[in-house]
Amino acid sequence: QVHLVESGGGSVQSGDSLRLSCTASGDSISRYCTAWFRQTPGKDRERVVYRYTDGLARYDDSVSGRFTVSHDTAKNTMYLQMNRLKPEDSAVYYCAARRTGCGHVPRLYDFWGQGTQVTVSP
Repeated sequence: QVHLVESGGGSVQSGDSLRLSCTASGDSISRYCTAWFRQTPGKDRERVVYRYTDGLARYDDSVSGRFTVSHDTAKNTMYLQMNRLKPEDSAVYYCAARRTGCGHVPRLYDFWGQGTQVTVSP
């Protein structure tokens, strides 16, 4: 079982960058399919990116080319580097992990962080 804790959210201006962190404990994050999701009030949680254990990542079209996911196995931490942020990127961001399989469906993920707010002003 893995426990996830996010950090790094905040309020920025359009065009700025942020890096979110998701630190894992209890198990090695490299053993899991991992993902970042985001959610705004009244909407379903949506996939930002999911990453297979071999490192292959699939990004949502809305963030492709601007966001990058990475892992630091020594720190047991995954990151989401977000560049050229837009107001529509404002949301609560969640990291998640699942034991088997990999994909964009939130309900199939076994472990979740508590979420971190990202707010992008025009």
